[in-house]
Amino acid sequence: MELHYLTAHELGELLQRREVSAVEATEALIDRIEALDGRVQAFVTRTAEEALEQARSIDAARARGEEWGPLAGVPMALKDNLCTAGVRTTCSSRMLADWVPPYDATVVRRLQAAGAVMLGKLNMDEFAMGSSTENSHFFPTHNPWDLERVPGGSSGGAVAAVAAGEAFYSLGSDTGGSIRQPASFCGVVGMKPTYGRVSRYGLVAFASSLDQIGPITRDVTDCALVLGAIAGHDPADSTAADLPVPDYRAALKPEIKGLKIGVPREYFGAGMEPEVAAIVRRAIAKLEELGAACEETSLPHTEYALPAYYLVAPAEASSNLARYDGVSYGLRVPGKDIIEMYMNTRSAGFGPEVKRRIMLGTYALSSGYYDAYYLKALKVRTLIRRDFEAAFKKYDLLATPTSPTVAFRLGEKAGDPLAMYLSDLCTIPINMAGLPALSLPCGFSQGLPVGLQLIGRPFAEATLLQAAYAFEQNTEYHRRRPELGVA
Repeated sequence: MELHYLTAHELGELLQRREVSAVEATEALIDRIEALDGRVQAFVTRTAEEALEQARSIDAARARGEEWGPLAGVPMALKDNLCTAGVRTTCSSRMLADWVPPYDATVVRRLQAAGAVMLGKLNMDEFAMGSSTENSHFFPTHNPWDLERVPGGSSGGAVAAVAAGEAFYSLGSDTGGSIRQPASFCGVVGMKPTYGRVSRYGLVAFASSLDQIGPITRDVTDCALVLGAIAGHDPADSTAADLPVPDYRAALKPEIKGLKIGVPREYFGAGMEPEVAAIVRRAIAKLEELGAACEETSLPHTEYALPAYYLVAPAEASSNLARYDGVSYGLRVPGKDIIEMYMNTRSAGFGPEVKRRIMLGTYALSSGYYDAYYLKALKVRTLIRRDFEAAFKKYDLLATPTSPTVAFRLGEKAGDPLAMYLSDLCTIPINMAGLPALSLPCGFSQGLPVGLQLIGRPFAEATLLQAAYAFEQNTEYHRRRPELGVA
């Protein structure tokens, strides 16, 4: 039996029935990674021995008659900005290339408690700044559907690993679309939960008012299972909401009759590939056919989201990344005095895109420009949030494309930051408003996956999952797998 392309819940059922062991599943994926990852380049750090030890522990527990949940013994991997005790966490940066955290992120502890088996840490754009995973200090990751194309970013390794059958699921982080855009490019399900739904304790910060951790999976059922495992209040994160966590899997019903879905016209504007727009409109028509009431609406301040984001996010990044000064941890490059040591360390430790955003953010926060740029961007952010609040008085969900294009070629936009930033045109407004959103496969253009983005009210992840599940159960796009020439 080929295990690597099963969903996590399919494998979980086999494990619970003892038809396969956790060790067998883990060995199958270790072999898969060994055979394939030289071409996909999803993994920065592999933890095969630790994974096998975790798998043996789950098998032994089951042999003793212990009851475990559906994710116990299922191999997964983590974006490399989630802290893992004893395993290096690099953020794909030279600055943290050898940094080993002394503690686990809350989401890591929660997955461990669910019996997860960790295969390793996954490549990303440096400090999560990018849309193609070409900004990694180590190497670019390749899209499993076409190895000459990018997987998207910044969670490119986390998405490519799931799409290529190198992990049954993964966790990514999403500051402006870093889970959803690569999920769209690689034909998998990726969710950005509501800000506060999942603890960010142990996530290396990029932009603290925007960052969120979420699941990347092969289908909606897996997404519900993983979200249920990681969501919930955490005293270690003051932004984690103290709200009950619903049973997301129980919400998965293929019934959406009467659901009201708005389709904002601003998301089908300039820069959208016509075939992508057509595929997404057909997907929305499918939702209507299934019983949803869909109609066009407007979010009038959408066009200001991208420029406002590129003031707010770099401003927060310039503050968060000030801690990398060669003193406490990470890279240190000596100098004749402490000032020269600071300069040498930060010059050598950060890549070009991170330096660009630090400079943008520092400028926006500087005396004389704060009111003109940063404060104005915060006011625009409020207008964007109010657009969504008005829309959700009428609609249960909003439906849009996840990305205006399919995956582009490696190097195609590397020299044009503005063109790269436009890749996140459809995802950034959701982060600015702190809302939950999900991307799922809805078709193919030029042989490459296209994603449908569903956006929900705050903490309405269950409604998002229900609509996505209904669509998925009536289509076949999530069952397609890339041809990689490896059994």
